[in-house]
Amino acid sequence: MNTQKYILISAFLMGALAVIFGAFGAHVLKEQWQLAESSIKTYNIGVSYHFYHTFALLGTALLFSYLNDKYLRLGAIFFILGIILFSGSLYLLATRFALGIEHWKFLGPLTPIGGMFFILGWTTLLLGALKMKKHP
Repeated sequence: MNTQKYILISAFLMGALAVIFGAFGAHVLKEQWQLAESSIKTYNIGVSYHFYHTFALLGTALLFSYLNDKYLRLGAIFFILGIILFSGSLYLLATRFALGIEHWKFLGPLTPIGGMFFILGWTTLLLGALKMKKHP
């Protein structure tokens, strides 16, 4: 399988997961788990950034005829790591009391690390665009 196909598959998988997490948040967290409004807001921020960067992954896959494969591959990896660390940590932080993991202190620092991966993904694509040769 080529890199573009892997990135497309990753984008589609991340998109499906974003919908699943969003639906779970909308239908379970407040009604069944009775989470506080602040926890639901935190969870929804995770869902939003999950979606934004799923679309970034999709766009990254579609750029293969314009940008160097190396930059696209790195950008995609950074976006995936960002989704896992940023959104994943927010999902867990928002639900930590309901899940019984309130003692997991390492979750808080994962959020900004995930944010840095998002920034690295966008910066990597920027570098690829700056090095882009004129398209025929």
